Amino acid sequence: GSTLVQWIWGGFSVDNATLTRFFTLHFLTPFIIAGFSLIHLLFLHETGSNNPTGLNSNSDKIPFHPYFSYKDLLGMNLLTMGLLTLTLFLPNLLTDPENFTPANPLITPTHIKPEWYFLFAYAILRSIPNKLGGVLALLASVAILFLMPTLHTSKQRSATFRPFTQTLLWSLIADLIILTWVGAQPVEDPFTMIGQAASILYFTLILLLIPMTATLENKLLSY
Repeated sequence: GSTLVQWIWGGFSVDNATLTRFFTLHFLTPFIIAGFSLIHLLFLHETGSNNPTGLNSNSDKIPFHPYFSYKDLLGMNLLTMGLLTLTLFLPNLLTDPENFTPANPLITPTHIKPEWYFLFAYAILRSIPNKLGGVLALLASVAILFLMPTLHTSKQRSATFRPFTQTLLWSLIADLIILTWVGAQPVEDPFTMIGQAASILYFTLILLLIPMTATLENKLLSY
């Protein structure tokens, strides 16, 4: 309720305390992600990667240089050129007009929206009329990703030879794209109803359809 909102804000409105703590969060998060990436690489170095069949792939290995080193350099150069082109020639292409409005703690902007990579969670939050329910749904939409390893019921590590799972995977990606689009739109019909339907499908795919399909594919493999 209002007590929780004021605790997060650090006051009765969005002010310096709110901006400071959210800036700190945004500043520290990339370093936390970098730390987890290093841990991921460390464990990957210990066990090695796998192929779609889950078999040992040592016999298929080729030298890192020049094959992979040139490939990585090409990708890095293309990414750097695209990023420089965007920032130097089209700096306002991905911004929002609301960002140019002077800040005023006494006036709430008509349409607040987060960065594009959080729009799917924002759309799920808006799909529930109740404030507490919306916040819980938002937290669940992110926390559910930590359950993905537990929900993996297939005997195969990859989805390369699992056409049903591939169909559901691309359905999930399409659903995320729809949620991202809806999150950037105003809170009005038909966007509200589309967001509610896409939110239900998001949780249904991850919690029910994908694990059940993997179990079905396991049974088909046993025949």
